[in-house]
Amino acid sequence: MVVSVSAMAAALAQSASNVKATYHYYYPEHSGWDLNAQHAYCSTWDANKPLAWRKKYGWTSFCGPFGPRGQASCGRCLRVTNTRTGAQATVRIIDQCSNGGLDLDAGVFCRLDTDGNGNAQGHLVVNYRFFVAC
Repeated sequence: MVVSVSAMAAALAQSASNVKATYHYYYPEHSGWDLNAQHAYCSTWDANKPLAWRKKYGWTSFCGPFGPRGQASCGRCLRVTNTRTGAQATVRIIDQCSNGGLDLDAGVFCRLDTDGNGNAQGHLVVNYRFFVAC
């Protein structure tokens, strides 16, 4: 029974609801998806990953209420859902932030902000969950 409770707690810690998501102008396509050029926290560990890996998903900074922090979060992926519209995107963690949620690349933010409310408010309210295979 203890193992089941521990496993359930770990699974719950890998997602969060009603999290604030702002945007950051990474413009990865302008820097060739170069994490060093972005001065991203995760560049120490992920800058030399293959280009296809760096391009596969949109980028985000992570400082959410639940999930790994620091190096343990680098390169991990999140499935992010706009709570207002249901729009979804997969993002890769490449940086840290301090807003208590996510700081999405502006392109990802726009794709999630399908009704323009996020732009009007200056942030989205999202749910996120970590997943392993990314």
